[in-house]
Parts: sequence; structure tokens; C-alpha cells
Amino acid sequence: MKYLPFAKRRSDNGRKPVASQRLRSTAASEKTSFDRTLVDGPLSAAIWKIVWPTLLVNIVAGLQGLVDHVMVGHFVLPRQRRHRHQLADLPGGGGVHQLALQRHGILVARFAGANEPEKVNRVVVQVFLASIGLGVAVFAPVGYLLSPRLLELVHAEPGVQAEAVPYLRILFVFGLGMMLFFLIAGGLRAAGDARTPMRLGIVLTVLNMVLNVVLIRGLGPIPAFGTRGAAMGTVIANALVASIVVWQLFTGRLLIRLALRRAWRPDWQVLAAVGRLGLPTGFQGVVMNIGGVILIRFVGGLEQSAEAQAAFAVGYTQLFSLITWSSGALMAAATTITGQNLGAGHLDRATRSPLVCSALGLLIAVPLALLFLVVPHTLMGIFGIEDADVLALGEQLLAFLSMSGLLFVTAALSYTGALQGGGDTKSPLYISMFSQLALPLSLCAVLDLAGGLDPAEIWLAIVLGHLSRCLLSIWRFQQGKWKEIKVSIG
Repeated sequence: MKYLPFAKRRSDNGRKPVASQRLRSTAASEKTSFDRTLVDGPLSAAIWKIVWPTLLVNIVAGLQGLVDHVMVGHFVLPRQRRHRHQLADLPGGGGVHQLALQRHGILVARFAGANEPEKVNRVVVQVFLASIGLGVAVFAPVGYLLSPRLLELVHAEPGVQAEAVPYLRILFVFGLGMMLFFLIAGGLRAAGDARTPMRLGIVLTVLNMVLNVVLIRGLGPIPAFGTRGAAMGTVIANALVASIVVWQLFTGRLLIRLALRRAWRPDWQVLAAVGRLGLPTGFQGVVMNIGGVILIRFVGGLEQSAEAQAAFAVGYTQLFSLITWSSGALMAAATTITGQNLGAGHLDRATRSPLVCSALGLLIAVPLALLFLVVPHTLMGIFGIEDADVLALGEQLLAFLSMSGLLFVTAALSYTGALQGGGDTKSPLYISMFSQLALPLSLCAVLDLAGGLDPAEIWLAIVLGHLSRCLLSIWRFQQGKWKEIKVSIG
């Protein structure tokens, strides 16, 4: 007992505190580590804090994809120019890897808003373990076996199949680093730290581009691997950056922290909550991919199939991504801001978040839509398009897409993100099944049976899908049932 006053005096005099006080101090600092301006500051500023880093890394990563596209076209299939554009349409392993429990961010955002770091870390540990298991035991073997079938589904020509099968297999088999990077980046963003994923994403993209330049065309003693080199560069870059970020997690350098002393075993409460919220969103991504694959089949069945596929690959897959990059960033912001403000008990801010995101997206979409209308040939020319028929089809497609980008896609994704942030992940799945599968594909099928499709009818089906997704997402959010959903892991 005689030592207690001495310990108290040392603490009061600003000297080294006793162990119990250090523990309380550490706990207090962890409780205030999340960015509270996301739930207390101006709403537009909070949204922009998530949007701009996410948009920047989307743009940088997208540009890396464009570079790969151009390099493969020039160095792998230089004599078969139409193949270079078909390569952009191929289903990739990267998109599939992002589906594996990546919507843990819904839980992370809710618990970060409630200022509960222990629950945030608990969720990330479980998804970390589950992603490793899925990557090794499911995606690697299944992706390896199904890669040829994926190419057959999109009517890929023999020259494309010969290059793309090993490309896809490398992505699937060695894609664990990709999974872990998306997992950690998504968790940090949902917790309110969008700048760290931005910095990591830029490093990843630059590293990926350098490796691809070397591996696709060869350098010195390193042989030219062609299309395989593009996949090798992607998986090597992701593995290196994922290793760095995992090390940062375990050494306490990030907002989310992992520790070896934790109980590294399955927590079925957490995994059930992640599955309940994440699986519908994962299936939504599958639906989008299936819809895209079937749509490519319709494009491949047109009378001018090669020209239409080239126009589709450049106009929809590449140029329209300028709008989807920004819309994806707004969806991520809507998910984070809605989830965090619900966790903090600020229902009014959660309700207003998708409207503010949509307004911000409109400012981004207007100049892009104008470019699609005013200089379509110039935009197509960036990708080496010179054929008059392809240019005409591309101009037609971009005119349709300018309407979608300006009016529908940004609002649709903003309200989709808000629904997911509110815990309603089933409604966006059902909406996607209707708007990306049932409506456009049935319209194409009916018109095809009635007398044959033409490209404009496929472009119209795409726009009608975007329109229906926008209207249904807004309607579902306005119903307000997401306000009643409870998110808990016990």
C-alpha cells in the first residue's frame, strides 16, 4: 500500500505512468483513432474525403489496364488487330477474386462509426483467414479448370483462346495476393482511411506496369512471355504489395491492426454476419459478370461481329470505364458514409449521403458525357481504331453511353452503395438480376428471334438496363427498410 502514493505522484508529475495507466491510455487512443469528421463534419466534405483517393487509384489502375491492352495488341498479336480488342472483353480472374468476402467493409464501416476498434479488427481477422482458405482451396483449382470454358462462353476466336487460357490460369492460381490486397484496401476504406489504399494502389500499379513492360516483351536475359507476362506481372506485383500491407497490419502501422497473440481460429458469429451481408453482394458481382458475358455473345452474333466487338471493347469496356471509375468511387463513399453514420446513430446524415454522392457524380459525368458526344472518333483513335465501320459503330455506342453516364449510372451506384452501407445487400442483388440480366438480355433475345439484332438495339438494351437499375435503387432506398436492419456480431 505504501507504494501507491508514490506511483500516483509520478503519474501526476508527468513522469512514466504505471502499467495500468499506460493500458488505459492505449485503449483511449484506440477508441479515438477513427476519423470522426466522417460522422460529425460537413457531409459533402466527408464524402469527398473517401471519393478522391478512391477515384485516383481507380484511374491509375485503369490506365495500367489500358497499357496492358495496348502492349498485348502491339507485341503479342500485331498481325491480328481485331484480336487485340477482343482481349479486353475476356472474363478475368481479378474481378472474381474481389467477390470473396470483400463486403466485410459493411461491417467495418458500421463498427468504425460506432467507434468499436476491437470489433473492426475482429472482422478483418476472420475475413483474412477465410480469404486465404478460399483462394487456395476454391478459386485456384476451380479457376484453372474452368478457364477454357469461360473463353468458349464469349466466343473467343482460336488465336485469342491460345493466348488467354494461360493468362487466366495464372491469375486464378496465383491470385491470393490480389485477394488480400482488395480485402485490406476495402477494410481500410470502410474504416475511413482512403489515402492508404490510394498510396498502396499507386505503388501496385506502377510496379505492375514496370513488370509487364519487362515480362511481356522481354528484357536482356529475361525472355518475352507475351500474354503470360501480363498475368505474371499482375500476380507478382499484387503479391509484393500484399506482403507489405500485411506486415503493416501486424506491426500496428495502419488504422486496422492485427496481432499474432489473437485467437487465430474461425469465429462463426463473425463469418455468419459477413456471409449474410457479403454473399448477396458477391453474387451481385457474379450476376454482372454473367450479364456481360452473355451480352458479348449477342455482340459476337451480329452480322458485323468483328467490328461490333471492337467498338464494344473500346467504347464500353475501356472508355465507359471513365464514368464507372468515378461512379465506383462514389459507391464506395456512399457505403462507408452511410454505414459509419448509422453506427454513430446519425440517421439523417445516412439518409442524405446517396443524394450528395449523386450530385457530386453529376459534376464528374457531365464533361465526360460531352466528350463522348463531341469527339467520339478522337477517343476511339487513342486505341488505334482506324476502320470506318468500327468508328461508326463506336460513335453510335458512345452516344447511347453518354446518356447512361450522365443520367443513370452514377445515381444507380450511389444508391446501391447506400443500400449496402445500410445492411440491405439483397435488394441490390435482385435489382441487378433484373436490370443486368432479365431486362437487357431478354430484350436482345426477343429482337434476335423477331428478325435479327442490329448494334443499336444492343446499345439501347444496355441503356435500359442502366435506367431500370437507377430507378429501382432509388425507389428501394426511399422505402427506408434499410433503417430497420440490425448489424451485429455479438
